[in-house]
Amino acid sequence: MIRKISAASARWGAPRILGELRKLGIEVAKSTEEKYRLRHPTPPSPTWKAFLRNHVRDFVSIDFLTVPTAGFRVLFVLVVLTHDRRQVNHFNVTENPTAHWTAQQIVEAFPCDSAYLVRDRDAIYGAPFWRHIGSMGVEQVLTAPRSPWQNPYVERLIGSIRRDCLDHVTVLNERHLRRILTRYFDYYHCWRTHLSLDMNCPDPRPVQPHDRGTVVEFPDVGGLHHHYERRAA
Repeated sequence: MIRKISAASARWGAPRILGELRKLGIEVAKSTEEKYRLRHPTPPSPTWKAFLRNHVRDFVSIDFLTVPTAGFRVLFVLVVLTHDRRQVNHFNVTENPTAHWTAQQIVEAFPCDSAYLVRDRDAIYGAPFWRHIGSMGVEQVLTAPRSPWQNPYVERLIGSIRRDCLDHVTVLNERHLRRILTRYFDYYHCWRTHLSLDMNCPDPRPVQPHDRGTVVEFPDVGGLHHHYERRAA
C-alpha cells in the first residue's frame, strides 16, 4: 500500500502518506514508510504557458493597440479577451486613454465567472485602475517587463486584427474605426475559424451537411473577407 500510494501521489511526503495509511487502519512507523516509499525525481515547475492553459476558463486578458488616422491622429483601442473561447468580450476606442477610462471599461466588460486579469505593466493602469479592479475581487496577473509573450492570447488577437483588417483600410476618425472593428469582430466571432478551437469559431459554428443545399459566398468586413454557407436552391 505504501508503494501504491507513493506511486500515485508523487508530491506526497512521509507525513501525508502516514496519515492516509492511518485512516485506512494501517499503523506503520515512519522508518517503514521511508523504506518502501517510491522515490520520484522532483517534478519541474509548470511553464507559464502551461499555467495559462490549465486555468484558461478563469482568465481574461487586456491590452491596447494604437491606430493612426488619415489626419495623423493616434487612436487607442482597448480589447478585453476571454481565454476560453477567444471571445472579444469588449472593446472601445479613445484618443485620450486615462486610468479612469480604462478602469470603467473593465467594470462594464469583465465576465462575472472569471477571476484573473492578465495585463502588462503600462502606466495607464494607475491607481484608479487598481482601486476599481480590487473592489471587484479580481486578481491581477502582471507580465514581466518587455515580455509580450507572457500575454500570448491577446497579443495574437491584436496581430489578427492588424493582419485581417487594419493593415488594409485607412481609418478616418474614431467613429469610423469603431464601425470597422464592430464589423470585424462580428466576422471574427461568428465565421473566422481558429486552429486553437479545433477549427471552430469563438461562437461555435455548426457543420452544414451536403443536403442543406449549395455553397453561397457572403462578403464580410466590407469585402475584406467572406464566409460561406449552404443555402437551399
